[in-house]
Amino acid sequence: MRTTKVRYLLLHAYGRGGTIRTVFNQANSLVAAGWDVEIVSAVRRRDAVQFPLDERVPVTTLVDLREEQAPGRGVAGWWRARLRDKHAGRPPREIPKGEFGHRYFDRRLELALGAYLRSLTDGVLVTTRPALNFLSAAHATNGVVRVAQEHMNHGTHRPDVQQRIVDTYGHFAAVAVLTERDRAEYARLLPGTRVVRIPNAVHSLDQTLSHHGTKIAVAAGRLFPQKGFDLLIPAWAKLVGDHPDWQLRIYGSGEKKAQLRALIEEHHLYNHVFLMGHTDRLDDELAKASLYVLSSRFEGLPMVMIEAMSHALPVVSFDCPTGPADVLTHGVDGLLVPEQDPDALADALGRLMGDRGLRAEMGTAALLTAAAYGPDAVHPRWEALFTELTDTGAHKNAAEGKHV
Repeated sequence: MRTTKVRYLLLHAYGRGGTIRTVFNQANSLVAAGWDVEIVSAVRRRDAVQFPLDERVPVTTLVDLREEQAPGRGVAGWWRARLRDKHAGRPPREIPKGEFGHRYFDRRLELALGAYLRSLTDGVLVTTRPALNFLSAAHATNGVVRVAQEHMNHGTHRPDVQQRIVDTYGHFAAVAVLTERDRAEYARLLPGTRVVRIPNAVHSLDQTLSHHGTKIAVAAGRLFPQKGFDLLIPAWAKLVGDHPDWQLRIYGSGEKKAQLRALIEEHHLYNHVFLMGHTDRLDDELAKASLYVLSSRFEGLPMVMIEAMSHALPVVSFDCPTGPADVLTHGVDGLLVPEQDPDALADALGRLMGDRGLRAEMGTAALLTAAAYGPDAVHPRWEALFTELTDTGAHKNAAEGKHV
């Protein structure tokens, strides 16, 4: 086993988001290759993790928010309860308001994270969202090799977050981004800082392939504005007349479920568009479909789209920033249309819905594209990066607060 410990810090390792899933994939691959890996969850709201995780990877929680969790006994428990009562619910001081996860942070969590980060004296620390990156830059200064992951396109961050990125990301041994466009942008913003592009990997390429004969289109993601399902549903309404026997199945859960259901009713699509909820068997559902649709307003790297391609599904997607155009070749393995244009999305969907041969042809090309995102192609790049950073003294530069 490698003697260097790799710690991944997530906001909520017990959630269902794409970042969590890709971090678990990385951890599983690293521990299988002999690395000592730990996942640290800033908060915990569930009893069990939601994605497969190797039993050799421990999960440590800093602030347990489960209602039944007792504060503990003795002096340590008394102090934890006092800290919780004093700081819980107070606004954070170190996280800019524009951070998309700002509402999940309070002063109690900031203090817990700061104390944890200052306690680290060795190994590699990988932080996985801007808020955690900012705290790592400020507090993990005692000999830790710090790596910042960016799972979203830089341009989608709000101005206060963009400024904090410029101010703090130079303290990292490496900043890892998902697309070549983001690599170029971060390199421009952070001269002298190592910026690497390592895409997320799909969990497997050994998938059941679509036969493109069903009249089912699939979309998946959290029911949040980012995913653009409020644009997809009106687009589907334009297709019902010519394709009345096709179904759109949207997988995912989230805060916009009621609004999307109302939109389905408004367009009289209750027999055509279905909110399927969360599923633990998305691979099976993708294999049943004949195409995948991505309606996002913005992305980092759309992993569910790539997973769909690993089932030989062609894709219809908005050309949103960033990700779809970094993966898809228009007219080869899918169709790209102008962002937030439901009419164009409907036209492209109708083209594939009406031509099974075209679906099969593009699906074959999509399968070849997905191969570049398989675990065997991606995860060795993380091993190489961590090996290089720990073997070249990056920890010394991190401890001294120098840019690498």
